[in-house]
Amino acid sequence: MTRFQNSLSKAITLKAVTLGAALSMTAGLALAADNTVSADQILHALQPKPLTRSLSVGPQADPAASAKEISFVKTLRNRATRSLSLGEREQIAEIAATKPKIDLEIQFDYNSASISRNSTLAVQELGKALSNPNLRGSTFVVAGHTDGVGSDSFNQDLSERRADTIKRYLIEKYGIAGSDLVTVGYGKTKLKDTENPNDPINRRVQVVNMDTKTAQQ
Repeated sequence: MTRFQNSLSKAITLKAVTLGAALSMTAGLALAADNTVSADQILHALQPKPLTRSLSVGPQADPAASAKEISFVKTLRNRATRSLSLGEREQIAEIAATKPKIDLEIQFDYNSASISRNSTLAVQELGKALSNPNLRGSTFVVAGHTDGVGSDSFNQDLSERRADTIKRYLIEKYGIAGSDLVTVGYGKTKLKDTENPNDPINRRVQVVNMDTKTAQQ
């Protein structure tokens, strides 16, 4: 093989490797995008559900209970995450159990409250959803959860800081009113998979629409 042919062969091989790497990267990005929950999906999950007749006689139909719930949610607005007591955090979780909600796999840098580059799209989709006029005026809880690795105090602090990071992002990038966003951290106290506490599925951000209104059917 001549020197020219050898050089040409090397150039073709290098070009093929470069193209293969580019295609692999593109495929990875496409896969990441496919796994991201869209703004429409988030919007659908957070919109108040129709109240049917069969559901109209439950605890939520109690005017006193509803008034108490509304009053409590109002006290949460403009509150700092760290100002919430353990009892208040549990009360938020109790109310949230009956509200429209969605778990988002928003990842952060290791032992950090900085949003991972791979999760930027997920937070952007959340921002688009919360900007939708159909959700205007609602109060949203942004709850941070960690996995079971580490101490209780470390994970509690980390979950609070991560929830605050999401709130700041939504305020700065999408103009969401800070008073409409209530942040709370649960650390590792409310694992999604209790049998596998160290599973990454436990590291998540849950968003809950605390609005007391129901959609018209």
